[in-house]
Order: sequence, then C-alpha cells, then structure tokens
Amino acid sequence: MPLQPLFHLAFPVTDLEKARSFYVDVLGCSTGRESTRWIDFNFFGHQLVAHLVDPQDHPATATNSVDGHAVPASHFGAILDWTAYEHFVARLTSARVDFVIKPYLRFEGQPGEQATLFVRDPSNNYLEFKAFRDLDRLFDKDLQDTQ
Repeated sequence: MPLQPLFHLAFPVTDLEKARSFYVDVLGCSTGRESTRWIDFNFFGHQLVAHLVDPQDHPATATNSVDGHAVPASHFGAILDWTAYEHFVARLTSARVDFVIKPYLRFEGQPGEQATLFVRDPSNNYLEFKAFRDLDRLFDKDLQDTQ
C-alpha cells in the first residue's frame, strides 16, 4: 500500500479520442482500462476516468477572480515539485498548448511562493498545475488569500 491514499476523479468529456490525445500526448499520462464510454488515465500516479457525455450535458464553468485572473471554479490538477513544474511548463509550451492562465508566480518572495498555470482539455475541463517553493507550506493557514 502507498504511504498516502491515491486520488480518483471521474470527469465528463465530449470526445474520448480527443481526451486520449490530450492526456497522453500532451500531458504525458498513460492509459489503463477503457471501454467505448470511458478511459482510465494514470495522472501523476492517480486515477482519472474520462466519461463520455453528450456536449449538451457537459457542465458550464463559473469563475472567481484570483490575482486578477478569472480562475475556473471547477478545475483539477497536480502539485508538482519545482523542477518537475518547470519541465512540465516547457513540455506544454513546446506542444503549443493554449494557456487559460499563463504560468506565473503567486506570493513571489513570500513564504508561500508558488508557481501556477491553467490549461483546458478538448472538452473544456480546466486543469491547474502548480508548484510550491516550500511544499511544507501547502496547507499553511497563514497564507490565506484575501481576494
């Protein structure tokens, strides 16, 4: 058993083959089990399951303002170590991924300094990838955002 539980997330997609291409070719995930209606992805060691839905059944996304950006209220992603994040940004840039929110630093020079970016998959699901300069600050209450 792993030291920490693994995360599982099922989410809607409107085209399984476009989802496969994005998650495998762009993000670097591998696939697991699949059927004609869903695909399992190994997402940084966690299980994502893309479930096929009709486009009209895909939920709309509301946003919240954070650091002057319209952050999608519904999103998921991964927290990477700083070096892995930098390599991941280079991977996305070389794949010419359109950033919803381009990579930037939050709380620069402060104890909770973090790098973050947002992308969107072909079904308009939003993903955030981030890294903390000091991962021990991940749940630090002193770093609450007041925006």
